[in-house]
This record gives sequence, C-alpha cells and structure tokens, in this order.
Amino acid sequence: MIQVSIHYPQQEGGTFDLEYYCNQHIPMTEEKLAPALKGISIQSGLNGGTADLPAPFVAVCHLLFDSVEAFQAAFMPNAEVLQGDIPNYTNIKPLIQISEVKISR
Repeated sequence: MIQVSIHYPQQEGGTFDLEYYCNQHIPMTEEKLAPALKGISIQSGLNGGTADLPAPFVAVCHLLFDSVEAFQAAFMPNAEVLQGDIPNYTNIKPLIQISEVKISR
C-alpha cells in the first residue's frame, strides 16, 4: 500500500479555507479517484508540539492506494480538475510525498 501525503505549510500571507477543503474539494477528490482510493484522512495543524509553537503545516491530507500505478491511473485523468480547484481553498503551494506504508493499524 502507498500513501500520497499533501502538506500545506504555514507561510506568511498564506490562506487556507478548511471548510471548503473538507466539504467541497475532498468529496470531489473521493469521487474522481474512486474506486482506486482506499482511504483518506485530513489533519488540521494545531501546534508544533507545544501550545506556544505554531504548527508547521496548516493542513495535511493522506490518500491511500494499493500502488503507485493505481494512484497514477486514477489521478492523471483528473489532475487538471483537482489541481484547478486549489485556488478555491488556498494560495499555499502544497508539498507532496509518496510513501510506502510499512505499518497501518
């Protein structure tokens, strides 16, 4: 299994509409990437380990797929639509990492 992680870093002047992201963008993502998408989670940053430190990321999205090939086959035909929606919820350039899941419980 692989995980595609999309990180939205805190940055000066950065905006992120979490409500739009969760209620509009993510349902569209689920629809477009089905049935290859096996799981999804969204995290909203609270702090950087202690209450006085800001979270390094505004939000992080994790998408689970059986393989890199399954992700690419689902994402590539929908890339323009999904990436085209980004300005509707943020002006932050996301950082993306694809990882192999070693343990998931």
